[in-house]
Amino acid sequence: MLELRPCCECCGTDLPPESLAARICSFECTFCATCTETTLRGHCPNCGGELLRRPIRPAEKLSKFPASTVRKVKSLGCTPN
Repeated sequence: MLELRPCCECCGTDLPPESLAARICSFECTFCATCTETTLRGHCPNCGGELLRRPIRPAEKLSKFPASTVRKVKSLGCTPN
């Protein structure tokens, strides 16, 4: 099950579970649409994988399967892989 991480790893922008701006790779690294399109050019800086829009978990499932609250932000920002 996806962690639904709460923020962009590059810039720290909040990405709530219902966000259409969240992008993830197959390892669930999480970035905002702006960083994905500009800095990262569609590829994860951690694994080099493709970044795609994160699916939205239905609201009624969030109570049983809540999103993560652990923020992971790179201290030096991101650079393309």
